Amino acid sequence: MSPSVTTVPLPEPRAQPAPSAAEFRGKVAVITGGATGIGRAVALEFGKLGCKVAFCWVEMVGRDVESMALLTETTLSAAGIEVYAARCDVRNPDHVNTFMAEVVKRFGTVHYLVNNAGIAHDGALWRLTPESWAAVLETNVSGAFHCLHAAAPHFRTQRWGKVVNVSAHQATRPGFGVANYAASKAALEGFTRAAAVELGPSNVNVNAVAPGFVHTERLDELPQDVIDLSRKRSVLSRLAEPEDIASVIAFLCSDAARHVTGQVLVVDGGLSLE
Repeated sequence: MSPSVTTVPLPEPRAQPAPSAAEFRGKVAVITGGATGIGRAVALEFGKLGCKVAFCWVEMVGRDVESMALLTETTLSAAGIEVYAARCDVRNPDHVNTFMAEVVKRFGTVHYLVNNAGIAHDGALWRLTPESWAAVLETNVSGAFHCLHAAAPHFRTQRWGKVVNVSAHQATRPGFGVANYAASKAALEGFTRAAAVELGPSNVNVNAVAPGFVHTERLDELPQDVIDLSRKRSVLSRLAEPEDIASVIAFLCSDAARHVTGQVLVVDGGLSLE
């Protein structure tokens, strides 16, 4: 007779909920550089999910950012979303502290922070001026630090928060003429990992997304042959839309990604596979 075998049932897997509007409803999302491009798409995505939305912006040479900020604010308000928009230079910690204090005054706290504000001054490194170098590093890296520095006390008090920094594929795959931009995004990814270590004990997730080429106003400034080559080199044979990045950012802020922190999620259509 064969010996009997005792079957031990496996434990039921713990279900991970898919991102849903219910978990976002009523929470407060802060997006820097939220008037245009990826930032605007993120602001609209969080608004669609039921968040109260705060975003900041600055004027830029050759672009009517103020009008775009008003359009973004109006679009959110028309959808019944509570929104606060303000001019704020993230390079200036006093501006950031004032902006964040007003967000907390209006909405009570901060739950999600998306550090999207960024600039580029491209050029061969031997032609880069110290001013161009400093402006890019101060905006793309120091700006993210100032914003997280202002939000961190609220995250730590409530022992909950989600941070997503917007990097770029040039952080690890720089092309010609982007030394300052590539350096700033590589530094931002290092900052992401360090912040994840320090804020993890307070139940705060800190991650980054690294988009490839995205169909934004900045892309329109590039030569057409560069755009065409980028589309060709993508294994999906397409460029990203801002909404493609926004949906990934929302995922990183959802309960479905609650055990993801200190990571850089590349969203480049397979560009980095070449």
